[in-house]
Amino acid sequence: MSPIIRIHPADNVVIARRQLLGGTVLEEEGITVAGLIPPGHKVASKAIAAGEPVRRYNQIIGSATQAIAAGQHVHTHNLAFSSFARAHEPGAGALATDYVAEPATFMGIVRPDGRVATRNYIGVLTSVNCSATAARAIADHFRRDVRPEALAAFPNVDGVVALTHGMGCATASDGEELHVLRRTLAGYARHVNFHAVLIVGLGCETNQIQGLIAQEGLKEGARLVTFSIQDSGGTAKTVAKGVQLIQAMLPEANGVMRQPVPAKHLVVGLQCGGSDGYSGISANPALGAAVDRLVRHGGTAILSETPEIYGGEHLLTRRAVSQAVSDKLLARIAWWEAYTARNQMQMDNNPSAGNKAGGLTTILEKSLGAIAKSGTTALVDVYEFAQAVTAPGFVYMDTPGYDPVSATGQVAGGANLICFTTGRGSAYGCAPSPSLKLSTNTALFQRQEDDIDIDCGAIVDGADTVDAVGERIFQLMLATASGRATKSELHGYGQNEFVPWQLGAVM
Repeated sequence: MSPIIRIHPADNVVIARRQLLGGTVLEEEGITVAGLIPPGHKVASKAIAAGEPVRRYNQIIGSATQAIAAGQHVHTHNLAFSSFARAHEPGAGALATDYVAEPATFMGIVRPDGRVATRNYIGVLTSVNCSATAARAIADHFRRDVRPEALAAFPNVDGVVALTHGMGCATASDGEELHVLRRTLAGYARHVNFHAVLIVGLGCETNQIQGLIAQEGLKEGARLVTFSIQDSGGTAKTVAKGVQLIQAMLPEANGVMRQPVPAKHLVVGLQCGGSDGYSGISANPALGAAVDRLVRHGGTAILSETPEIYGGEHLLTRRAVSQAVSDKLLARIAWWEAYTARNQMQMDNNPSAGNKAGGLTTILEKSLGAIAKSGTTALVDVYEFAQAVTAPGFVYMDTPGYDPVSATGQVAGGANLICFTTGRGSAYGCAPSPSLKLSTNTALFQRQEDDIDIDCGAIVDGADTVDAVGERIFQLMLATASGRATKSELHGYGQNEFVPWQLGAVM
């Protein structure tokens, strides 16, 4: 097996499959390695002059800051982000979807309104940080690991979860931050994976519950109950009231039954965190192959993390079904450029330290690998953070690159499953939607097997193909949607990972 991976014939770097020692001869490239090259890192396949673009995936990932000889390590010491013109050709790469004649099915939970759930929770949401402790106490009363008897008679209820946050006050009562918070909370309040939801407030907060109800058109009733600590008479009475309300909800919540439903009811949020130099070679393109299958079977996939598609957005606009969809994506890029500028930041302040240790050098390189998660089908629509996703197929949602915030937006938009690739070993899960973890390399899978659901490292090793692993991921999506527990669910992840996007100043 070759010790390197060449991604594209036009690239002037190759990727180390394993650690390369100085003096190693790369026969297929006709070069000799100069110095130690860590696994997943880049090796110059030919001499690169100072200022010359460095290419990976046949795309520019930055410019050489000094002359680089063939065989040398290419990384942060000699490669930097560089701005360059990118050609936007809206629709030039938008391929018609070849839908399958007989779509795959999974065992879903059909709600009275016809929507299909992959899990069956009762949720406790908060309008403000001040009611978080009470909300957690309500949910903790039903924890299976502490009080197994509380839900013993309700095996069809996956649990009671409290999703709390640090916002809801000290912000403008008519500002964008409050508007987006309410949109996020409403997305969870109406999420198909919740049988019912309580919303607990303090009473005097800026984010008044009735303001949330009015803005989002929510309807209170048996499955959406709201109350506050101040009106209930204090914390203890609030907790007792919440516990009593949930106890009354449990018998009906337990009455669900799973049944075969078509894969068009799957809405999958795509995430990557703790990426490495293999992400764009193994797990991300394999997830992309699974996404192509999902779309052909009528399902929906949501790509996000705008700061981590930056520099590669031209690849997405080429796949846009219309000029309008392309313009919506580019408008979000422009918003981010202005947002970072007014906060005295830059769009190229990524990758993270862990990403760099794994072989990624610039945001351009990271973005190109991240986009591979989206597969090859047409981009049919673009949504703002936490907006309800209604279009089937491959869509984009504008979110930060920070994984918990990004996934929170996707779930608020309707994602009933998350697929999360990692090369460094991110520990993540969310509620109420299950999260699958995919490792980019086998060493990570072996080291952190109790967190990873599927290993894509055989692609790096040359023992498997992107398409074959993509098929396994698609089948695992269906099994997970049918009720199979993910590793993160077994560990109890989900409640702390609810992180709404805090956009504005805290006053």
